[in-house]
Amino acid sequence: MQLKIKILFLLVASALFSGAAFAASFTASLDRDSIAVGESVTLSLAFEGAQPRTIPMPSVPGLQITQAGTSQFVNVVNGAMTATVTVTFNVTATQAGEFTIPALTADVSGQSLTSSPLKLSVAAAAAPTADAVNSGNEIAFMKLIFPKPRIYVGETAVARLELYLREDVQNLANFQLTSSPTEGFSAGKLVELQNQRRRVQVGNRAYTVIPLAVPLTAVRAGDVELGPFTANAVVVLPSENQGGNPFFRMFNQGEQRQVTLATEKVVVPSLPLPTADQPANFSGAVGDFSMTATAGPTTLTVGDPITMRVQIAGRGALDAITLPVQDSWQNFKTYPPTAKLETSDQFGFQGTKTFEEIVSPLNSDVHELPAFSFSFFNPDDGKFHTLTQPALPLTIKAAGATPLPTLAATKTSAPENQPPQDILPIKENLGALEKSATPLIASPNFLALQSLPVLALLTAIVWRKRADNLANNPRLRRQRAVAQVVAMGLNDLKKFAAENKPDEFFATLFRLLQEQLGERLDCPATAITEAIVPDHALLRTAPLALRTALHEQFQLCNQARYAPVRGSSELNSVATQFEKLLGELQNLKS
Repeated sequence: MQLKIKILFLLVASALFSGAAFAASFTASLDRDSIAVGESVTLSLAFEGAQPRTIPMPSVPGLQITQAGTSQFVNVVNGAMTATVTVTFNVTATQAGEFTIPALTADVSGQSLTSSPLKLSVAAAAAPTADAVNSGNEIAFMKLIFPKPRIYVGETAVARLELYLREDVQNLANFQLTSSPTEGFSAGKLVELQNQRRRVQVGNRAYTVIPLAVPLTAVRAGDVELGPFTANAVVVLPSENQGGNPFFRMFNQGEQRQVTLATEKVVVPSLPLPTADQPANFSGAVGDFSMTATAGPTTLTVGDPITMRVQIAGRGALDAITLPVQDSWQNFKTYPPTAKLETSDQFGFQGTKTFEEIVSPLNSDVHELPAFSFSFFNPDDGKFHTLTQPALPLTIKAAGATPLPTLAATKTSAPENQPPQDILPIKENLGALEKSATPLIASPNFLALQSLPVLALLTAIVWRKRADNLANNPRLRRQRAVAQVVAMGLNDLKKFAAENKPDEFFATLFRLLQEQLGERLDCPATAITEAIVPDHALLRTAPLALRTALHEQFQLCNQARYAPVRGSSELNSVATQFEKLLGELQNLKS
């Protein structure tokens, strides 16, 4: 009897222990607890024993948190199986400080489970020292260069952000600015300066310099600060077993490494515009400009409109230019002007801004359209300038009453002494009968005209349906966009081959490979490297000839920066092979 009680007790205890062992749990963890600005850590949310109904999304000011993926792990111990679901997030620091990722709550199998809060220490990003750069140990680094020793409020400038890549870097991918402080400036979009890459010697190593441009406009006076700019990127370096042998470099995919970049802070004195000698009609234009003004018509009646067209061309913040108020136009009624901006550079700082303004004279005493003036401040010489268009003579007529038309009297052929007839005689002869015209309903032309609105409606419905299908199909939109990019890129390849420009040729070839593979594999083009050929499931099932051709194209791009200058015939051969490879890639079914 005691043995049975012991066995029953052991069974109950085992059941309780099993239930406790496999109860659902929720934990949060960071792979590191201290980083620098611009660096990233991985936040892992682990759910053990059950699937979560909802995934909590943390939000912390100063940290950029994005979901990276989900994985599942199954563990079997003594015949008992437990499953763990792990959701990972990329946490990127955008500013320095001490941060706390708060406790997160999740619904797991009907239970409300809470994780522990996590601490993350973020240090300020620091640019490498001059000794570190000259030693050649830096794989990549950045420099921020401002072109002027000082700037005026409202003045435009283009700062340069130079990215240095060591000579053994085989490829650069996923370059992304993580912070770009421009306090005191209005900043435009970061753009790469085309055809301005160069190689320089820094210390005992050679580096490739990729120049980027940042358009800026000063918006306040005082010492304004730029930077430090920080960025993340993935570089591909030779593998350890590759060494310096170019034969192994040709067939080795290399080793990917993520780097964090930072620049020094640049402080620029920003000067206020002088108040002395400032024209009365100055409206804030800063730069170097010219003006052309025309108006017409010059002969008109009181109240008729005159169209005045003013073109202001030059260099500066064109989008901020407005027409000044003309105090000498009291005898005219003016209407708000319209503006059209046409830029001639990629930053929008050079071009022409055209204004059209309608004015109308209020009385006939007006004999001229007064002179028009426009003032601006030129930061190059530190002076105000006023451009003036001379007065335009006008001929104004007074608005008079319009005379009524005169009706001519109806003439009669009857003699003056013949009395009028009160009753006309009945017409006995009705005349010849004429065949009536075909009714409109039986006319083919009439029926054809009536069908036009129906055809237009059907055409609009079909067009709308195709537009909706295209809007709901991002893959198709991307496929069409990539097809246009590839078609234009093939023309560029042939042009670069004919001009024997290998650097531009292989840069374009690598970009086209990224775009076409990204569209076929449904992934970002910037994430495409040679490593995706053996890693992606779709490409692993592709024909061997296709994979071999892809490897050769990537290797040719990687060798371009180290190999001697190729001839036009060889570049044309590579372009022909790539065009054949494009046809095979476009037929690859995802």
